[in-house]
Amino acid sequence: MSGKTQEKDQEMNFWGHLEALRWTLVHIAIAFAILVVASFAAMPYLFDSFVLAPTTSDFFLYKALSGLSRRFPFLPDFGNEYFRVEIININVASQFTTHISTSCYLALVILFPYAIYEIWKFIKPALYSNEIRNMRLAFILGTVMFFLGCTVGYTVVFPFTFRFLAEYSISESIVNQISLNSYISNFTLMIFVMGVVFELPLLAWLLSKMGLVNKPLLKKYRRYAVVILLVLSAIITPSGDPFTLAVVFLPIYLLYEFSILLVRKG
Repeated sequence: MSGKTQEKDQEMNFWGHLEALRWTLVHIAIAFAILVVASFAAMPYLFDSFVLAPTTSDFFLYKALSGLSRRFPFLPDFGNEYFRVEIININVASQFTTHISTSCYLALVILFPYAIYEIWKFIKPALYSNEIRNMRLAFILGTVMFFLGCTVGYTVVFPFTFRFLAEYSISESIVNQISLNSYISNFTLMIFVMGVVFELPLLAWLLSKMGLVNKPLLKKYRRYAVVILLVLSAIITPSGDPFTLAVVFLPIYLLYEFSILLVRKG
């Protein structure tokens, strides 16, 4: 085969891959648009029961921890049945923009496994059989860990920090009035970021498969990792208080320890 023919075949392969990538992105974009419309339609029914659920004492985490504040006085009074935070709107367009933004965030979360599937279909033809097994496991683990992170963010990290900060008072003369924008930005940020952060074990596993990290290395640099994770937790947290920092740091550190269990010995 002449050099000109080989060059032509390579060019066709390049444009073929580019076309496949284009259709992958088109499929993901169409699915996202459909999910945004569906989420937008469902949001009025979900907003009170799901998004605003941590603002009242009826939230299941508060009920489960109702006896904890009696043992640890520095914690919020989870046994307070009258806990309710009124979310106020101080911007004319905020309710409409919040409707759109929360619909987009919900669509992104639901879209995640389908997007992973489309990406998997795109890269699968270029992989060997052993690589296909490894990548299939990676995609499954990544999807599970992402949803687990979002679940931990919604059920533990956000309501714990929100309850603490909402009830914290430096003076009885000051009344907390939480705006809709402030609540939604913290709500979506902490949940979505926790989903991304829970991909840490997957990242460690992939780097281990590439021979870049192993158990002795992660154990050796554990103390440095603690400092880095503390900085990361400080970036994630919406406020600088030590309580919120600790609530966010603890699950991330446990993920680091879980990563050590996943990677190879050396």
